Amino acid sequence: MKGSLFLTAAIILEVFGSAMLKISEGFTVFWPSLGVVIGYAVSFFYFGLALKYLPLSTAYAVWAGMGTALTALVGIVLFHEDISIFKTIAFLTIIAGVVILNKSKEKVVQEEITE
Repeated sequence: MKGSLFLTAAIILEVFGSAMLKISEGFTVFWPSLGVVIGYAVSFFYFGLALKYLPLSTAYAVWAGMGTALTALVGIVLFHEDISIFKTIAFLTIIAGVVILNKSKEKVVQEEITE
């Protein structure tokens, strides 16, 4: 449970850092640039805490996949980026992959409990 909470915080902060990166206009605007540094630094901190409880392979895949999908969604909603059927399919594929990874982790834990 703790690992999942830390991973969720890491994902949210990564998405925040990415949004600030867009707003910083190539690090030419101070406050959004500071938001990039803080967002990514705290994201890595929480990701490190998550790895105390979660396997690296699953945690990194979830972090990268959900971070990518949510950052793309932020781009569409906040920055009015284009959306297409192909982008929608890609987002759904990423999310499906994350769900499958999490289900496979649960199965391994259940198998270890029954042994």
